[in-house]
Amino acid sequence: MRRVEHVMGFPVSLRIDDMGDFGTAADEVFAWLRHVDARFSPFKPESEVSRYGRGELAADALSADLTEVLGLCEQYRTATGGAFDVRLPGRGLDPCAVVKGWSVQRAAGLLTAAGARRFCLNAGGDVVVSGGPWRVGVRHPEQSGRLCAVLAVTDAAVATSGRYERGDHILDGRTGRAATGLLSLTVVAPTLTEADATATAGFALGADGPGWAAARAGCEVFAVDTERRVVRTPGLPVAA
Repeated sequence: MRRVEHVMGFPVSLRIDDMGDFGTAADEVFAWLRHVDARFSPFKPESEVSRYGRGELAADALSADLTEVLGLCEQYRTATGGAFDVRLPGRGLDPCAVVKGWSVQRAAGLLTAAGARRFCLNAGGDVVVSGGPWRVGVRHPEQSGRLCAVLAVTDAAVATSGRYERGDHILDGRTGRAATGLLSLTVVAPTLTEADATATAGFALGADGPGWAAARAGCEVFAVDTERRVVRTPGLPVAA
């Protein structure tokens, strides 16, 4: 089965290759993602994130899910020496860089629990797959419609951070200015929670990002810097 919906500000596509009726599981996936958007979007004034950011909720009153997400945010802030920070001056609390991968990985768990074994869940270009290998393209950071790599991914996730969709939207928390040094950074990891957050955090680190991301357990990296040089780890699962 195949299904596409626009959720959380981007298209989310689901493909399940297993035999059987997975309509209910697909309904649960998209319902969960809409629920996450309502609760965790910093762009919705009444979301839990917005209310907490304005000081209307105490830390001990937060949901277990938001507490988990903020804990992950703090882990990446510490690991990058502050380059990755969801509490930047003038922008308010914005944990989207963790929420996206975390929520889509949780959605993949719903599919697995429903008995799906071979599926691909693509959320705005960030992908989690079960079974495989699945071929996942890495978009060229400067030429729309072209790829600079094709990966063969099995039971893993792929996420890319770059400038090509939203410009200089990733800031270096150490300076408060747009991150420099990279055009794009792609991370392959066991889960999309790890892949997405690591890609964003690594991009925020600039030129040091690929090495930092590659040093994290289970992560493989493909990066293009501002000099158009490619950096990739030896274990990157490039398709034959």
